[in-house]
Amino acid sequence: MPGQLSLQFHSPDDLRVVLAGSWLLVDSLPSADDVALQLQSRSDVHRLSFDGKAITQWDSGLLIFLARVYQLASEGRIHVDPGGLPEGARRMMKLATAVPPQEDTGKHSKPPPVLERIGLRSLSMWRAGPEMLHFLGEVTLSFGRLFRGTAQYRRSDLMLIIEDVGAHALPIVSLISFLVGLIVAYMGAVQLAQFGAQIYIANLVSLGMTREMGALMTGVIMAGRTGAAFAAQLGTMQVNEEIDAFRTLGFNPIDFLVLPRMLALILMMPLLVLYAGIVGITAGMFVAVTVFDISTFEYYQQTVRSMAWSHIWVGVIKGTVYGMLIAFAGCLRGMQCGRSAQAVGEATTSAVVTGILFIVIAASLLTILFQELGI
Repeated sequence: MPGQLSLQFHSPDDLRVVLAGSWLLVDSLPSADDVALQLQSRSDVHRLSFDGKAITQWDSGLLIFLARVYQLASEGRIHVDPGGLPEGARRMMKLATAVPPQEDTGKHSKPPPVLERIGLRSLSMWRAGPEMLHFLGEVTLSFGRLFRGTAQYRRSDLMLIIEDVGAHALPIVSLISFLVGLIVAYMGAVQLAQFGAQIYIANLVSLGMTREMGALMTGVIMAGRTGAAFAAQLGTMQVNEEIDAFRTLGFNPIDFLVLPRMLALILMMPLLVLYAGIVGITAGMFVAVTVFDISTFEYYQQTVRSMAWSHIWVGVIKGTVYGMLIAFAGCLRGMQCGRSAQAVGEATTSAVVTGILFIVIAASLLTILFQELGI
């Protein structure tokens, strides 16, 4: 027999809901609208009880009906007595109503006010400083253990990371450096052509690529390529609880994961900067020879006369500093990553932004420093 519903008044203020038959989802079940109409017509109802002794079988169909009745009773501030329900249904409804739904949750919640968002962002930035200093201290201690020969890392991992950040980065570094060299050569040639001094394209390109642009563009490339990869790798390991497993097994994750990545990028960045400078100078020569009728020998001689070892060392030092900052930013954001896919994406984005910000600040400070030192 399908589920049946009848309403009785046990007392003037006590409405009893009598349930009988089979209350299964596959059956044609009564609606809770009859209960709603009765409650609307009788404002003196203060108690709602059930009589379910005649229920033969039930499933979630009964629970859906009861949830609607409970909701109607809550809206009318009516006390519900579940004593007449089957034991299983009574326990389920007790669990369902144990914790009231939280307000302002879900997609319809209003965003916090502007001042509150500014305050939360300010507090987050204030807390980020000590976290960064703590990570810097751990990395410094790890390098100290490296120099003492007690650091816990695998040399095979270091070689694989060196291959990834070095040899595998050559194609993109070559392309960007060549294009930057072309741009610098054309920009300088437009002004130098007014004085018939196109030969000084060699000076402009060689000094610009070796001292500034080679290191800067390589740093930006590596921040977007390698810094983001470091953050994503370490962030994924945080999600999979692999870093926790390292700590449980007695391995220092800074030594085992962060140290090889920082060491690889610090070693490879100077070489990539030198390579970028050579490619940029070659691009300048291509423009000078093909567009401004300067011979290859003349361009080479002018480049050699304008170059000095100090310019090369300035670029190498800047590249080393940029590599250290990129690796630090990528590993920092990876180790700070939360334990969700969204957190990994945010950590990767933050690593790129932080790395480029560090590069720009370091480039400004180093340029001023070398200028004051006369180098």
